[in-house]
Amino acid sequence: MSSAVITLIFLVFAVVMFVWEKLPLALTSMIVCIGLVLTGVLEPAAAFSGFVDTNVILFVAMFIVGGAFFETGMADRVGGLVTKFAKSERQTIVAVMLVTGLMSGFLSNTGTAAVLIPVVIGIASKSGYSRSRLLLPLVFAAAMGGNLSLIGAPGNMIAQSALQSIGLEFGFFEYACTGLPLLICGIVYFALFGYKLLPDASKCVPSDTIFDEKPQDKDVPAWKQWASLIILVLTVLAMIFEDFIGIPLYVSGCIGAILLVLTGVMTEKQAYKSIDMQTIFLFGGTLALAEALETSGAGAMVADAIIGLCGSNPSPLVLTFVIFMVACVLTNFMSNTATTALLVPIALSIATELGADPKAVLMATVIGGSCAYATPIGMPANTMVIGAGGYRFMDYVKAGLPLIAIAIIVNMILLPIFFPFFPG
Repeated sequence: MSSAVITLIFLVFAVVMFVWEKLPLALTSMIVCIGLVLTGVLEPAAAFSGFVDTNVILFVAMFIVGGAFFETGMADRVGGLVTKFAKSERQTIVAVMLVTGLMSGFLSNTGTAAVLIPVVIGIASKSGYSRSRLLLPLVFAAAMGGNLSLIGAPGNMIAQSALQSIGLEFGFFEYACTGLPLLICGIVYFALFGYKLLPDASKCVPSDTIFDEKPQDKDVPAWKQWASLIILVLTVLAMIFEDFIGIPLYVSGCIGAILLVLTGVMTEKQAYKSIDMQTIFLFGGTLALAEALETSGAGAMVADAIIGLCGSNPSPLVLTFVIFMVACVLTNFMSNTATTALLVPIALSIATELGADPKAVLMATVIGGSCAYATPIGMPANTMVIGAGGYRFMDYVKAGLPLIAIAIIVNMILLPIFFPFFPG
């Protein structure tokens, strides 16, 4: 049996077990990771490399930074300021999505989510709204906001590099032609209907982290509260100016976490407790599956097979739809960055073979690859909130699938207008 077939079997197993949820998500993830090693699909070093992935390091660092912000009661105080303006749960959801979406256009979508998660938990704590009804809109907005600019998501830059290799390039705000309308439609959808699909607190599974304790800010010295805020703000600024200062996001996060412990804002024990290990094992384990899909050729096999159904002379609308959907489906089981990296060379080959505009094909690929709304493993930010929100796999499916449907409708209208495959 080939490595690609074995990988596809493990993919089906993971999907079934994630939906069935008879085993914890992190355990299923680790079974897949170990299985890929035992069957020879991946070498142990490759299978476990996800646990030292830069996103995992960022998770750990920002769990500590966010934990301090929450533990000192400062997140609760900031949340109180927000709740003065947002008088209802729906207004709060809109405010969270709007701020997150706009920030994500200029800070990485993962970095934006990492920074705002403790703030949103503070808002939930102060307002009395369930955090489970605020954190999913947060990560969905982060994903949509990543399509507002060239630097909003790693996949955007992957496509840019591919275009530049053939003498073309996207403009800085060119992604916003479809990204901004989608963000607006997503916010409107959750304000009017989507909030009904968000899980309520009674269905959440509590996790044993700092975020599950009510902060006693009266017992915390004021200097610790302000120190947690200052370090968070400095960490955010370092992330925003990542290219200028030359320090990667995850390193900035680590510096912030270290400073919190060195200054005594958090104890070492509190820092350890703030790290959600379910998230680490889930994300680290599923990165092995993403690696196997890419290196075994299974992902390309699926993409080629589906695209081949279009025939040798497909209509522009059908081709747009198929490429968008292939990226959309794969991105919910691989990381959005891995999906884009996998499909970009395939998309360029399709453009060359059919004489289509490479920018149009790549735009459909990148936008489709950002629609990682239906699973907790499609985007790092989705995984980050699974413990804090107490989410189950089906919570993502129920809230995310309608958003994917909206993304399909919006992009099938706008992509042919702004990026026709065969411009006249």
